[in-house]
Amino acid sequence: MMRSATNSEMLAVFLTLAANAVALAAEHSSPAVDGGARSLQIIEQFAAPVLSHGMPGTEGNRHGFEGGCVLKLDNAYHLFVSEMVDDPFWVKMKLAHWSSPDGRKWQRLSTLMESSGNYDGTDPRAAVWAPMPVYSAPEERWNLFYVAYRCAPDPPDRWLTNHEGRIWRAVSQTPGPGGYGGPYRDSGIVLEPGAASDAWEGLQGTDSFFPFRAGDRWLAFYGSANTQEKQIGKWQVGLAEATSLAGTWKRLSATNPVALDPQLGVENPVVTRLQDGTYMAVFDVILRGDRLGYTTSPDGLHWSPAQHLVLDSAQSWVSDLRTPLGLIDEGGDHFTLHYTGYSDLPGVGKYGSLGVLRLKLVRP
Repeated sequence: MMRSATNSEMLAVFLTLAANAVALAAEHSSPAVDGGARSLQIIEQFAAPVLSHGMPGTEGNRHGFEGGCVLKLDNAYHLFVSEMVDDPFWVKMKLAHWSSPDGRKWQRLSTLMESSGNYDGTDPRAAVWAPMPVYSAPEERWNLFYVAYRCAPDPPDRWLTNHEGRIWRAVSQTPGPGGYGGPYRDSGIVLEPGAASDAWEGLQGTDSFFPFRAGDRWLAFYGSANTQEKQIGKWQVGLAEATSLAGTWKRLSATNPVALDPQLGVENPVVTRLQDGTYMAVFDVILRGDRLGYTTSPDGLHWSPAQHLVLDSAQSWVSDLRTPLGLIDEGGDHFTLHYTGYSDLPGVGKYGSLGVLRLKLVRP
């Protein structure tokens, strides 16, 4: 019988996949556009995480935090996040809701979803990841989009820890703009691997999903990786569209994948619309542990080549920077950006914690 992989072994598998990534087939991707010379500048970087092991609310959370998003609602910051609560690593998960008055001191409010932790490949909800709440005005309800995976031990030739990812939509049972805290009830799957998948999508299935309004329709970034090929492993993203958050969601196959950072790989884009109407997405740069990527678009369809936010190593607590959780507009072209990343804690090992950056938008 195959044993469960350790935390360190699982991280090594992921880093091996990333380190062996090859350049994407740019000729099959949507063309890049001029981002209007907008750039982001780090104006404050904190030398310690704002949420980590041993802090109130982390009891029972064995491996820490990864993907999700932060929203500013009712004059407070709200974190919707993946918690890696136990072994198997990246399999036994909770989706949680936290709040903070200032983005630095956090209180855990509730568990939104919990995975089974099944590790024999039979349960399509063995792991749950990346909660993204989006408000639907016509429904007067919050919609929570998240990823659910099958999970199994990894054979030598492919990665099965998270595979056949499907995007679920859950709806808040509390009506109105104040219902973001849930409880949420599953409404069904909105995107999944199958006959409609694009050729660039792989065994991982759909690994992320973030919807945003663009004109009279909804667009969404979604991602996938060919983890059926351990020595190649390409993380890419595409766009899907729908007339409502409930769907039906359709891939924009003619222009997918979207070539944001073809040499390094892309995962987990989170989109913000700036005050001038420009769209800006922040994302995980697969091949670098010291930076986050970002890109801009005039319409949500055509995106500029990636730029990078590189952390100052002298101030950094993180050894492997992972997921950006979205830009928070603080006014005056200033933004807050929370992110997750791993560090090696004495007596604990690798642990995913929450950090924060203060940014300034530099215009042409």
